[in-house]
Amino acid sequence: MFIVNRWAALFLSVTGDNAEASFSCLKNIAAPVKSSFIVFSGYTDSIRLEKILRDSFVTASKANSTAEAEAAEFAIRYLCLLVKRKFLKKIDLVLERIEQMINEQKGILNITLETTVKDNAYEKELSEMIRKKTGAAGINMKTITRPELLGGYILRMGSSYIDVSLKGQIEKMKSELEIIALASSDKAVFSGGINV
Repeated sequence: MFIVNRWAALFLSVTGDNAEASFSCLKNIAAPVKSSFIVFSGYTDSIRLEKILRDSFVTASKANSTAEAEAAEFAIRYLCLLVKRKFLKKIDLVLERIEQMINEQKGILNITLETTVKDNAYEKELSEMIRKKTGAAGINMKTITRPELLGGYILRMGSSYIDVSLKGQIEKMKSELEIIALASSDKAVFSGGINV
C-alpha cells in the first residue's frame, strides 16, 4: 500500500538538515528517469537504475562539495527504493508532498488560487495580504485558470477553501432555493390534510 505522507516523511526524517539539497537533487535525478522510455519497476530494475545513476550523478557531484555528494547519494537510494517497491509512478505525488512539508517547516504557506483570468498584480496583492494576516514567513501560490468560475476565485489552503466565485455563489443560491421549495411543499402537504 502506498501512502504519500509516509514516503515524504521518510525522506525528510533521513535527510534532516540536508533536506532541501537532497530534495533538489531528487527532483533533478527523477526528471530524466520518469521521462525515459524504459519502465523501471522491481528489484532488478532498481539495481540497474542505481548503477546508471551512480555512474552519471555521483561522479558529477563528487567534483563539488561533500554535502552535495551526500544529497546525491541519498536521492539515488530513495529513488531506487521507490523503483524496488514499484512506486516510481507515484514520484510526482511524493515530490509535491515533500515540497509542501519543507515549506511548512520553513513557515511558508502553500496556496492554490483558482481564477477566471491570470492577474499577477492581484495575485501578488492577495499573497501579501494572506502573509500579513497569517504571519507566514512566505506564500507559495500556484494559480490555476478556470474560466467556468465565471468570475471571482477559489482559494485553497491545505484542506480549507474559500469560494467567492460567481459560479459558487450561483450554486449556493440554487441549493438554498431548492431547500426553500422543498420546505414549502412539505408544509403544503402537512397543512392540506388538517381542517381548523
